[in-house]
Amino acid sequence: MDRFQELSKIALDELSEVFARMSDENVRELLEEIKNAKRVFLLGAGREGLSTREFAMRLMHLGKESHWIWDDTTPSMNKGDLFICACGSADVAHENIICDNAKKTGATILLITPSAKGHILEIADKVIRIPATAYKAVYNSEDEYVPTAQMMGNQFEQALLVFFDVIVMMLSEEMGISGKRWKPVTEILNKYHRGTKLWQKKIIGNGFRVNNDDRCSRMLCSRHRFWF
Repeated sequence: MDRFQELSKIALDELSEVFARMSDENVRELLEEIKNAKRVFLLGAGREGLSTREFAMRLMHLGKESHWIWDDTTPSMNKGDLFICACGSADVAHENIICDNAKKTGATILLITPSAKGHILEIADKVIRIPATAYKAVYNSEDEYVPTAQMMGNQFEQALLVFFDVIVMMLSEEMGISGKRWKPVTEILNKYHRGTKLWQKKIIGNGFRVNNDDRCSRMLCSRHRFWF
């Protein structure tokens, strides 16, 4: 076996062990919270954030109103909203502040982490644990995570990506949404384009003349909201 095949097997075996330790019971709260929420907000940082952001996109494809916290157009969070934070250590300074602010809005805070300690764990309403090795995560015992031969938080970050895609598969089944019924990105863009055309008509009708760049800039500014 060459070195690439050897290392690939190590990484895949680690992920298989992580998911072998999980079941439907572990993720049921996440599924129900997403199905019942009118709006879902998501937060993650670094490589964990990349995995979480793709989940935000897939939730949109399932017809859910989902918002990535770092986007300029993210609206204000309110009571009844679901706020999902993926954080390996459950204790990152800027994520702690964002979660504290989200808590004040009355939104439900759902944390996804392998860590047994951390600030966000203390304020989260619900916690989903992925038994993987994460950067700076704290564990009570070796039974709480799968050991890794990979760098830093690779294992948790990889597991998070696959985990979210499995959750999407489960949501698709439980919500009765097949691939043909997923909302395509073009549908979302066409809706936005129609709104822009109506906005242009209103502005010109009031005696203002704007070029395409101005119209897009003003459209974005008019939709901008601080989320906290």
